[in-house]
Order: sequence, then C-alpha cells, then structure tokens
Amino acid sequence: MMNTPDRTVSKDRIEIAGQPALKDVFKDDFYIGAALNVDQICGQEPEAMALVAKHFNSITPENILKWEEVHPEPDRYNFEAPDRYVAFGEKHKMHIIGHALVWWHQTPDWVFQDASGKPLGREALLMRMKEHIFTVMGRYRGRIHGWDVVNEAIAADGSWRKSKWYEIIGEDHVAKAFEFARQADPDAELYYNDFDLENRPKCEGVIRLVKGLQAKGVRVDGIGVQGHWFVDHPPMSEIEDHFLALAGLGAKLMITELDLGVLPFYPLESKIVDLSSFDAETRKKYNPYPNGLSEAAGKDLARRYADLFSLLRKHRDKFGRVTFWGVHDGQSWRNYWPITGRADYPLLFDRHCQPKPALEAVIKMAQGKS
Repeated sequence: MMNTPDRTVSKDRIEIAGQPALKDVFKDDFYIGAALNVDQICGQEPEAMALVAKHFNSITPENILKWEEVHPEPDRYNFEAPDRYVAFGEKHKMHIIGHALVWWHQTPDWVFQDASGKPLGREALLMRMKEHIFTVMGRYRGRIHGWDVVNEAIAADGSWRKSKWYEIIGEDHVAKAFEFARQADPDAELYYNDFDLENRPKCEGVIRLVKGLQAKGVRVDGIGVQGHWFVDHPPMSEIEDHFLALAGLGAKLMITELDLGVLPFYPLESKIVDLSSFDAETRKKYNPYPNGLSEAAGKDLARRYADLFSLLRKHRDKFGRVTFWGVHDGQSWRNYWPITGRADYPLLFDRHCQPKPALEAVIKMAQGKS
C-alpha cells in the first residue's frame, strides 16, 4: 500500500491567504457540498471538518446511512454516527443529504431472506423496505433535507438492473420506495441517483424510469448525476448533452458525487486488483504519480475543473447542488478502486487538506478572473 503523509495540520494552514470560500463564490448559483466519511463525522479529522465548515454549505454521508451500516441486523440500527452527522450539519446551517435508502449494493443478504435463509416474497420485502425507510427517515424527519431514495436502478444498456429488489418486487420497487419515502417525510426532497449518465443508453433508461414515475403521479424532486469523470474523459460536449436531456424531465439536477480522476483508466472485469500484482512497467503505467501530482497534471486538473464549473454555472438554472465525493485526495475511493495501492488526486484539496491549483482555478472562473 502507498504511504501517505500525515494529514495533521493546524486550522491556520487551512485559512490560506484569505482565500474566499467555495460556498460564497457560488452562493447565487447552487449549494456546494462534500461527502463525509465516518472518521471525519466522529471527530478523527478535525482539520478536514474545519475545511468543510469553511468551504461547503451542504453535506452527504459516504456510508453511514447505507443499509449495511445503519441497519446491519434485522432488529438493530446504528444511529450514533448519523446523529453526529446531522448535528454537525445543523450547527453549521447546512443543506443535509441522506444517502441512500434503496440500493443494490451495500445491502446485507438478510434483507432479502426470511429467518430460515430462504428468499423473501414480494410483499414481505416491501414490508421490510417500508419499515427501514420509515425508521431511518422518521428519525431525521424535518432535519435531513433531501434523500437519495433509490440509487443505481438502471444498467449500462438502459434496462433495469437485475438487483434483488428488481427480481423480488419487480419494476415498481422504485415507485414503492418513493411512495414510502414521501409518507415518511412529506417535506423532504426525494432524489433518484445514478452514474455514467453521459452514456446515451443509460441516460435514456433513467429518463424512461423517471417519466414512468411521473406518469404514475410519483413526484421526483431531483436527479442525481454522480459525476465520477476523468481529466480527459468524457468530452465536455457529452456532459452538457446529458445535462440538457435530463433537464427535460422538469426535476432539478444535482452533481452528487463529483471527482475527476487523473490516473489512466483500468477496466474492472471481475474484482479489485492490487497494484503489487503487476510488473514494474505496468505499475508505473497505472500509478504514474506515487509521490505527488506533477505540475503539468495539476494544471490539466485545474483546467478541467474550471471548464466543468463554467458549464455548471452556464446551466445554473437547472442545478440545485454540486457535491464533491470527499473532502481531500487521501479520502477518495479512487485510491483503491479498481486498483488498490494507487495515489489519485481527484479533488480540490490535497492529502494535507491544502488547496490545490484546481481550487484557485474554480474560484477565479467564478469571479470572472480566469
């Protein structure tokens, strides 16, 4: 595994040269959010949380509200970390997001089984879904402002993902999740969230899904575009095209999990692989910046972020929020997926919670100085 520097820094180092906060330069455009991990939420990274308080006005939890974390056993819920998360958001008057209620991944096997381990039937699984949604949303009713109700229900070709939810309940598992969520907290905003929506077949599948919900009278308040893109892909024109296509649904758009990978793409065929399993030449190819991002790569990342935020500001009437999937580079999932042991640099703050040239580029663009 890669050795990363100690991230302990003083709060004074975070306040770099009077640099304006992201949330302030985009205050007339959309919320600026960050995803928080459990260590940050539970007080293990105070420097990261000071940075969050300065720059962001919306927060999303990485994992603590996913089913396997918040509801690991049939009769047990873990609310300690979620309670801390919501309290932090309330203290700093943030737009608080819940993520995610119904997902094919990170859901324990027991959810889909009876006490003897046999598959549940449709009605039993619907009852289990409803109980979970009512318990989790009910605890934070009026406090968590928006929820990713269903995550990633559409496959790459635009068809339904063949998840356990789909196989047992059917296509209406999404509609039922939204129905239960609306009952649990009528005032919360309810979202559908997915990735790779710049790919036309998948985007068209999501559009069909949402239109189908709308035709049934199911209100969808927002469409979450995850935004796990790269410095060199996809083209900005493709990103804009799918923004416009999704905007036609009439629901607000959000970038929910933004990061821009700088490492070469590696196709994940079956399982995560470790960098040490490759020969030296291949390791260098897929992990070109083990000790820090090169100046040229940093400039490329800065240009890409400035271009992306210029596009988002152009369409600010369509967007309610832009959330980064992490606070700093050391936190990013891209360091271990699909290859463990790499060093990626996909966010605006480095492993020391220090601003990168990409942050300056985004702020200058917003201020009209680029």
